[in-house]
Amino acid sequence: MGHMRIHTGEKPYVCKKCGNKFRYKQNLDAHMRVHTGEKPFTCDQCGKSFSQKRGLIGHMRIHTGEKPFTCDQCGKSFRHKQGCEIHMRIHTREKPYVCHQCGKGFIRSANLKSHMKIHTGEKPFTCNHCERRFAAKKNLKIHMRIHTGEKPFKCDQCGKAFPRASLLKAHLTVHTKEKLHVCSECGKNFSLLQTLYTHKKMHTGVREYMCFECGKTFTFASSLIRHRFIHTGEKPYQCSHCDKRFNQSGDLKTHERIHSREKPYKCSHCDKRFNQSGTLKIHERIHTREKPYKCSHCDKRFSQSGTLKIHEMIHTGEKQHTCDQCGKSFAIKNYLKKHMKSHAVEKPDHRSLKLCKFMVQFENTTGVRSFLLGNRGAPEYSRE
Repeated sequence: MGHMRIHTGEKPYVCKKCGNKFRYKQNLDAHMRVHTGEKPFTCDQCGKSFSQKRGLIGHMRIHTGEKPFTCDQCGKSFRHKQGCEIHMRIHTREKPYVCHQCGKGFIRSANLKSHMKIHTGEKPFTCNHCERRFAAKKNLKIHMRIHTGEKPFKCDQCGKAFPRASLLKAHLTVHTKEKLHVCSECGKNFSLLQTLYTHKKMHTGVREYMCFECGKTFTFASSLIRHRFIHTGEKPYQCSHCDKRFNQSGDLKTHERIHSREKPYKCSHCDKRFNQSGTLKIHERIHTREKPYKCSHCDKRFSQSGTLKIHEMIHTGEKQHTCDQCGKSFAIKNYLKKHMKSHAVEKPDHRSLKLCKFMVQFENTTGVRSFLLGNRGAPEYSRE
């Protein structure tokens, strides 16, 4: 009888609190605990309680390390079936949760919920140390580790600790050196699938993140977040060695290496070392001859995005840097700086300076009084 309700769709058990309907009485009983707050199922290892038995079963896998649900595409394992199903959307590229304002799709409903706060501007979670605000509670929790110094994610191979699980995951590829994900456009290999998807945006030129203050668009959400500090002027991270402040913790960390002279990033092709991973990455392209940035107007390629940007101005004719003295415009800022020297007060010719030096030396040895040191007339010789 109960089974037939699956086919008929009948749900005779109704919650008197919220109107939710259920096929079976035990499901209604379990649901009622949401309203009563009752949590009768307790973990005997950590004391955490749950309203449903399946919640406890899933939780116990944290202690046992059991991950019974495996992705048949990449072999990744999960504690919960739902986690595996959501993960599969990375491979199928299914994004069932769509923003009705901008059309952007998401794998998880929670991601859509967080995204909607970009449109509303809502940031209900505030840091009590620096008053920085966040749209999601988990982002505040991660941010708080900057102030507390907490790094709960530790590498079991070298002992290095990280404030976020994603940073540990990225770090582990240093040890495994596995790069299974290949870009179909340029052939570059990546250890993380998400990094490959992020990289592919460079080739498509899609800029889906827009600043609502000035209209500027960005390829990556992190770039938009950094850009917003230009408008707010917020710089919550201060150097412990000097008074310099930064709007990104990563920028502060990089800056502090100036004081410590630490250069942790070593080139795998030569002995050169760098204080930034990005600088190492650019340097290594000298050895690999990789040029991932292609001009959209011609076939020319470049190793740095900045060089591509400058090159494309040849095609567009864009000249952003204008002289405020004569109105002449330049594509590159350095060219404007050199040009500005032409408006500066004329300096003595270097040949005149050399002649002056010679006359001083000559006077010291022969008694000649140089006109370069005094009047503008011809030199007078001493009559002794």
